[in-house]
Amino acid sequence: MADEKEDKNSKNVKKDVYIPQTQHDVQRRKIEKLMSNPDKPVVIPGQKKEWKPSDPKDFVRFVMGSSAGAGSGEFHVYRATRRRENNRLKYIDDKAKKEDADAEYHKKQEENETMADEKTAKKRAKRLKKKQKKQALKKSKQDNVKDNASGEGTKESSQKENTQNENTESEDDSDEEKT
Repeated sequence: MADEKEDKNSKNVKKDVYIPQTQHDVQRRKIEKLMSNPDKPVVIPGQKKEWKPSDPKDFVRFVMGSSAGAGSGEFHVYRATRRRENNRLKYIDDKAKKEDADAEYHKKQEENETMADEKTAKKRAKRLKKKQKKQALKKSKQDNVKDNASGEGTKESSQKENTQNENTESEDDSDEEKT
C-alpha cells in the first residue's frame, strides 16, 4: 500500500514550467527537443498543393435561377452554382496570365543571355587581336635585335620597320574606334 502512494506521488510531481521570454527562447526549446532524441524521425511538411476548383457538374437539376417561379431554396442553389463557376473561370484566367508571364520571363532571360554572349565574344575577339598584335610586335623587335647583333641590319632598315610598325598600330587604333 505504501508503494501505491509513492507511485501516485511520482506521477503527480510537476516539472518546472518554463515560459519563453523571447522568440530566441522558443527556437532554442524547439532545437533542444529535437536534439534530445536524434533517432526519432522529424516530419518536414511539404509545399501546399495549389488550389484547384472542382470540375463543373455535367448537369445541374432544378435550377430556375433568380427569376419568377423559383422557390425560396432555389435561389441559394443558383447563387452557389454561379459562384463556383465564376471561381473556376477566374482560376483559368489567372493560370493563363501566369503562364504568359512565365513565358515572357523566360524569353527575356534568353535574350539577355544571348546579348551577354555576344558582348563577351566581341570583347574576347578584341583581346585576342590585341594579344596577337603585341606578340607580332615583340617578334619583330626580337628579329631586329638579332639582325643588329649579327651586323646585317642598318639604321635605315630598322627605321623603316619602326615606321611600318607605327603605321599598323595607328590603323589598328582607328579600327578599334570604329567598333
